[in-house]
Amino acid sequence: MNRLQKGALLAELADQLRQQGSWCGETHLQKATYFLQELLNVPTGFDFILYKHGPFSFDLRDELTSLRADGLLELRVQPAPYGPSLLPSSRSIEYRSRFQVTIGNYSGAVAFIARVLGKKGVADLESLGTALLVTRQLGPTAAVEDRARRLQELKPHLSAAQALSAVQEVDEIARQAKNLTPAQAG
Repeated sequence: MNRLQKGALLAELADQLRQQGSWCGETHLQKATYFLQELLNVPTGFDFILYKHGPFSFDLRDELTSLRADGLLELRVQPAPYGPSLLPSSRSIEYRSRFQVTIGNYSGAVAFIARVLGKKGVADLESLGTALLVTRQLGPTAAVEDRARRLQELKPHLSAAQALSAVQEVDEIARQAKNLTPAQAG
């Protein structure tokens, strides 16, 4: 996927997250893109590392900044305690119309991820994103308890119950993702 296609897809993702009730801050876009790429194999090509609040891509952060500079995303300040939102601009509507094939190829995946992550808070996104990272590192057949233990090692502020719940939720999201038809998955 080239940069122009990624820009259209990210603007579409921001729009879909917003429609699902997300305030659509950078954390939402980071984690949603991570799930798209790593769970649903959407070829965004971003490099993610485990960072302070879970999987994070500096490349994606740069791309979001570029999209703001290009006038495709707008930064909107939100009342406390929320950080700023990154919202698709009116200009992005016309821009996205030029990439209907790309957006169409991944519309089911984008809609699915927006639906399952859109209303999540930052703390939930951190634990779910890190649970997916652990699942990818240890493998989906690794015992739930082993993955939860590893998640808690990486995120010691999570209780054992919270870590277990995050791993189980990621497993459920993955199960639902497998049930998407090819057209739904993109």
